[in-house]
This record gives sequence, structure tokens and C-alpha cells, in this order.
Amino acid sequence: MNSTSDPNQKLQTVSIHSGRHVDPATGSVTTPLYTSTTFERDADGEFSRHYFYSRIDNPNRSSLEQCLADLEGGVEAVAFSSGMAASLAVFQALDPGDHVVLHRDLYFGVRELITGLFSRWGLKHSFVDMRNVEELRSGCRAETKLLWLETPTNPLIEVVEIAPVVECARSLQIPLACENTFATPVLQRPLELGADLVIHALTKYISGHCDALGGAVIFGQQSQLARRIKDFQRVGGAGLSPFDCWLILRGVQTLVPRMRLHCENARRVAEFLSTHPAVAVVHYPGLPCDPGHAIASRQMRDFGGMLSFEVRGGRDEAFAVTSRLKLIVRATSLGGTHSLIEHRASIEGVFSRSPESLLRLSVGLEGAEDLIADLDQALLALS
Repeated sequence: MNSTSDPNQKLQTVSIHSGRHVDPATGSVTTPLYTSTTFERDADGEFSRHYFYSRIDNPNRSSLEQCLADLEGGVEAVAFSSGMAASLAVFQALDPGDHVVLHRDLYFGVRELITGLFSRWGLKHSFVDMRNVEELRSGCRAETKLLWLETPTNPLIEVVEIAPVVECARSLQIPLACENTFATPVLQRPLELGADLVIHALTKYISGHCDALGGAVIFGQQSQLARRIKDFQRVGGAGLSPFDCWLILRGVQTLVPRMRLHCENARRVAEFLSTHPAVAVVHYPGLPCDPGHAIASRQMRDFGGMLSFEVRGGRDEAFAVTSRLKLIVRATSLGGTHSLIEHRASIEGVFSRSPESLLRLSVGLEGAEDLIADLDQALLALS
């Protein structure tokens, strides 16, 4: 669905109104849920009402895609059944023998995708530290067809400055895809900084309630790469279900105020952890001592709701902390109302870059004082 919003509207206004309309049949202010898989043809065999089969398009998906495109300032968005399906579609749009350069720290599922499935398929890859532009340039080849950047990264919360990567990508005429799940368009809009594609796991902050699975790719402009990604969604059958679209579009309406509270809570928790004797290091760009603080201050509107911290000790000590938590939930995922904690090395396996002492924390919407108290009592035995 193409972007149609007024560029002068505030993001909160866009999140509530974009892609939505008063239902002409009933006057319903809330967009109805359209579960039909098929739609009636006109008497002459045409489809004047646009929709004809839900794998190809659906009113709920159209509404969500328009909203996502407007939120990121893109020309079009396509919604997928998961964040991984969205990532897979981007790589699937390339050809066997093509080469991709990726930032060294990224979601382990994408790492598995690129080193496993697509390596067997013939797609080549290199991991570099994109914070070093010379290392990035040296990692590119004649057959490099895509740069993949995630910032802030999962799980080490590394911050990469987008503008120099864009400059490098443009000078080499290579498209740049930016995974923006941790930041969301509320905190960072990579297309405005020159990226070509933005990828989201909609399951996380954009949906915001841990009750819907989805992913999306938003295009800065139309291109052959964009057309191939759209084909994978519609012809390949990887589109997002109407109900998940409906749930995510509902969640989007509170994205802006939710992100404000996520960021405020994360800052307070990070400040507490940074002074705790049982904590060796905190990875959070909102801390002035963090290596990514200066870049995040320029590039982001706030520092996000995700942080990682390393306890003093190793795997056993990290698990001991999680076992004593009473309020924070031991669970995979992030971006929901509940605070969630996870030992990433055990999830990611032998190729993990996460230290055994590292815990990733998705700071939720609970009272910051309650979260701090829960962490304090869980860390007490290590002090």
C-alpha cells in the first residue's frame, strides 16, 4: 500500500489515523476485521473493489501497510507473517552468487538464515564492523548487492551511525537495508537518513502486546529489489493474516506514548544497574559512558527500551539472577508491556557473540521503582 499521509503531521497523529477510515456501510470508527479469503467479481469479471483473493491482498493488510509506510516515511510497505519472513524475503530477492555485507552484531535468527539456508542456496556473505567505514568498504566486492545494518543491535546494543554507511552504499551503488525493530520509527527513521529499505519485526514494539506475530519491509523508493520482495509476499504466500494485521494496527495507535515510557524506564533501570556492585557492565546508549552514546544522541530521538548487562561471574551467576526474579519474566521476545529477561548465549548457541554472563532485558511499562527493586533483590546474592 502506497504512503498517503500528510508529511507535516505528527507521528502520533499518523499512528492513529493512517490506513484507517470510517466504515461507509456501518459508520464503524474501528476498522472491521475482514476474514474472507475471497471477494466477489463484478458482473463483467472485473474487480472494481480492488480485492479478489486474500493471499494477494486484504483490507486489513492494506490498512496496516499504509500505516507502516507513513510511519517510516516510505513509499510503500509489505507485511509478512513474521519478522523472519520479512528478512527472508529481502535475501530471497537477491540471486545465487550475490554477496551481502552485514554488521557483525545482529539478531541470531538472521545470522542463521544467512549462514545456513542462503549459504546452501549460493548467497555469499561477510560480517564486518560497520562502525568502521574502511572495514565496510574493504568487505564489499563487485558482486555485493546488499548491505544489511541493524542498529541498535541485538543483543549487544551496539549503535552504528547510519549516515556514513549510507554514503559508502551510495558511492558503491549498493542498496542499504536497515533493521529498525529496536528503535522503531518513533526513535529513528533510517529512510530519512538515506537507507533504501527498513525491516521490522512487528511482533515487538510496533504491536507492543506480545499477542501478534508479524514482519514488514518498507521501501524508500520503488526498485527492482522492491518488486521482487513484493512478489515473494504475494505470489509466495508469505502475507500477514487479517487478524494479526488488525491486532498490530490496534497496537500501533499507542506506539508513541509506549515508547516514551519504555525509554524512561530503561534509562532508570540502566542507571541503577550501572552502579550495582554485582554488575560488571551495562550496554545501553542512554548512559553517557556507553560507546554508542554520542552517535545515538545525534541519530535517535531517545535511547530505546532495550538493554543488556553482564553480571560478575559467568553462566551460573547469570542464571542464578534470572531464577530469583519475581516480577520480570524469563521469556523470549521484547517490546511488550511486560519486562522480559533472557540469557542470550544459551538461546543463540555455539556461534553466539554474547558473553555467558550477559542478560538481555526488554524493559516494559511497569513502574520503574518496582523493576529496580526486583533486580536489586535478584542481584543481592552476587554482591
